[in-house]
Amino acid sequence: MSKTKDETDNQIATLEVLEQLSPDEERERHRLEIRVDRALGEGWSALKQLRDLRLYRSTHKTFEEYAKDRFGYNRAHAYRLINAAAVLENLSHTDRKEEMSPNWRQKMPSSESQCRELAKLPANKQPKAWEKVLSVSGDKAPTAQIVKTVVERMKEKQLFPARDFCAVGDVFTLTRLHSRERKYNGYPCVALVLKDFTIEVDVYDGTLIVKPENLKPIDDPDVCRQLPTILKRIKRVRDTGLLDRGAYYVLEGLGRQTYLTDFEEKLLSLLEQEHGIDS
Repeated sequence: MSKTKDETDNQIATLEVLEQLSPDEERERHRLEIRVDRALGEGWSALKQLRDLRLYRSTHKTFEEYAKDRFGYNRAHAYRLINAAAVLENLSHTDRKEEMSPNWRQKMPSSESQCRELAKLPANKQPKAWEKVLSVSGDKAPTAQIVKTVVERMKEKQLFPARDFCAVGDVFTLTRLHSRERKYNGYPCVALVLKDFTIEVDVYDGTLIVKPENLKPIDDPDVCRQLPTILKRIKRVRDTGLLDRGAYYVLEGLGRQTYLTDFEEKLLSLLEQEHGIDS
């Protein structure tokens, strides 16, 4: 059962003081808490830099293989941590002061799940959302549920201009679509046209008009570079109008992928050759 606004806003708990700390001990606790918070973020940021700088290339062909072998992270988890690092980086750039009052000790998110919720907002809205989360949480560490509630309320109260959310050419995964368009949930897409509060995106078999809330950013340089070309190649084959049903099934499957494996690349190349298309 979801919580009401009053129930969420009243989660500032009265903590029982078991033993009073001295002023020096209070400052030391504050300093160590900040170190714990930052240590998590530093690990995520390091993973992001390893990916961005391609420092895995001496031993692995892809970042996904490297993350799995070195850290035991599958692709989805590795990119969740990288996305969390991007949120922390965004929040750190807007940090107003080093010392905060007791109610603001939890300066930064301390879990990937908290960052995942904040990432649903445009970058320029995330600091305001986190400020509200801290206000609601009081002296207690915020939970992912509180972050989710705050984010959902912010999204309900205001429409985000498309230009604040993305740029033409950015790549996403479609999500939370309804009615006839829900079949595209999970499909990758590329931003084509930014309207006032909606975005026209390119998918493997056409275009859609969606809202920012329907787009989950893809933070992978290789995908950002390759996906627009892959979608164009699939469309060129479809546009020949000379396909049998097996070819349509293959193209639909390829259209769900953010990148192509070696075998999938061979399948697409075979269809291009079959229809006289130069890849």
